[in-house]
Amino acid sequence: MSRFRDIALRKLANLGPRYLPFADAATEELPLGRLLRLSLFQVTVGMALVLLVGTLNRVMIVELAVPATIVGVMVSLPLVFAPFRALIGFKSDIHTSALGWRRVPYIWKGTLLQFGGFAIMPFALLVLSGFAEAHDAPAWIGISGAALAFLLVGAGAHMVQTVGLALATDLAPPEDQPKVVGLMYVMMLLGMGASALVFGWLLDPYTPARLVQVIQGAAVVTAALNILALWKQEARDRKRAMTPTVKPDFNESWRDFVRGIGTRTRLVAIGLGTTGFGMADVILEPFGGQVLDMTVSGTTKLTAALAAGGLVGFALASKVLTNGYSPLRLARIGAVAGIPGFVAIIMAAPMDSLALLVAGTTLTGFGAGLFGHGTLTETMRAAPKQHIGLALGAWGAVQATCAGVAVTIGGAIRDIILAMPISAEYGAATPYYPVFAIEIVLLILALAVMQPLISRGIAVAGRQPAE
Repeated sequence: MSRFRDIALRKLANLGPRYLPFADAATEELPLGRLLRLSLFQVTVGMALVLLVGTLNRVMIVELAVPATIVGVMVSLPLVFAPFRALIGFKSDIHTSALGWRRVPYIWKGTLLQFGGFAIMPFALLVLSGFAEAHDAPAWIGISGAALAFLLVGAGAHMVQTVGLALATDLAPPEDQPKVVGLMYVMMLLGMGASALVFGWLLDPYTPARLVQVIQGAAVVTAALNILALWKQEARDRKRAMTPTVKPDFNESWRDFVRGIGTRTRLVAIGLGTTGFGMADVILEPFGGQVLDMTVSGTTKLTAALAAGGLVGFALASKVLTNGYSPLRLARIGAVAGIPGFVAIIMAAPMDSLALLVAGTTLTGFGAGLFGHGTLTETMRAAPKQHIGLALGAWGAVQATCAGVAVTIGGAIRDIILAMPISAEYGAATPYYPVFAIEIVLLILALAVMQPLISRGIAVAGRQPAE
């Protein structure tokens, strides 16, 4: 069995550099098998994203008749925890446990948070929707239970992802760290695509009992894959546990990080672009269901198309960045690609075209992949070596926070316009058009903010003077 496994891994390693983005990040010290096993934590993060942002928001809005504003708030609750990603990464950098681990305790705590959130989520959602067997339960129980479930899952995913990426960079040589982190995000997109297809298949046809089973299954799979990902990855260092050290102050480290040339401007561009790509997340599947009469299975596949576009974007980014292309220029191309993508989504309604909706969704995913990878690579390259983990946390904090704000605003805009007479007069698609239009404007603003950085040709490594 071991012989066949070694042969399979060698063949995968030979195919990897050509067909698997970032597979050339594998080394003798960090072979491809171990690297792919470590990346399983990103698969669980992708699964959680699909369930929260894709499948559940459509089920809650359409099947359970929960107002989109409440759904948007629920989906965005993890943003409460998002700003702490930089602090989490910093704490895991300096943490010492009795066993000499730094990263493992934080990843394990994050896994427990995810599992706990998934455990209470299905029943809270059924109470929130006024399900027949739960009609006697007070409304506040459903709202508070669902809020707690979404918050726990989101907090756990943020913790697992931030510290898991830091562990990946610990294990990789410095010159390969951007490639390793890129591979982690490709695996997240693969997890999103596979999860979207599986959830769509399991929920066709939809029943409340199936929803409970799917969410409970996600909890078990999350715990199992995260444990497998962690197994024998971080070495125990008893000397580090027994040696007292002076721990640096977070505020000082943060001030050091933001002194880099263009750091603040880059974070603003990341926020605008992420918001521009993310506002449609909470309404895309309801848009397909209510405007184009798509089934739960069909709209869930829209999330798969979004992930597939993102995967292609990451694959292309890995190739062009390896050839020395500017990460910021690549991010600009991604933002530009998102604009016609949203135009196609808007035009899908009057043309009653599922093909146009899928094409627009795929194109926006492709643009988001280019934008995300370009800004991630630029952030890592611009960060001082001693602040790589902090830089990853900052990038993730801005992205996650803006994504949460985006889905909240998107859901609220849709509900506000739906309550107006104009909605009934001009058709079911009317509440969705302004959201897609605002996303186009935000992407244009992101392009404007990035342009000075691109013009200056910023490509720094290490500490830089203040802006």
